[in-house]
Amino acid sequence: MDCIFCKIIDGEVPAVKVLDEELVIAFMDINPSSKGHMLVVPKNHAENIFEIPESDLAATVKAVKRCAKAAKEALNAEGITILQLNGKASDQIVPHLHIHIIPRWKNDGLSMSNWEMKQGDMEKIKNIARKVKEHLS
Repeated sequence: MDCIFCKIIDGEVPAVKVLDEELVIAFMDINPSSKGHMLVVPKNHAENIFEIPESDLAATVKAVKRCAKAAKEALNAEGITILQLNGKASDQIVPHLHIHIIPRWKNDGLSMSNWEMKQGDMEKIKNIARKVKEHLS
């Protein structure tokens, strides 16, 4: 497999590790958006949230919480952005599920929520919710 994160997990590519557990690894992002930007990655390859087994997802989310708390305390961050992308349309670059932990400070220049907020049509919103509910399993 030619997955850069799998190569990091297997020790074929170096990384600055923060956490290395049975099911999860966390390492510093080499192209950080902010001081302390890190990635939390399940060790078993899953391209996105739709493919990951529940047990691996649970371990990954627990590691995200631990790493986010540690980064906030270690760096005196005022906030933490947690970001996870699924598929090319969402701008996912590496096809291995990963969660970004991005420490934040007031006026840090990062804009992670700059999409336009506009009033929604409640009938359309209700119809979309109904369609989604039909697909919940």
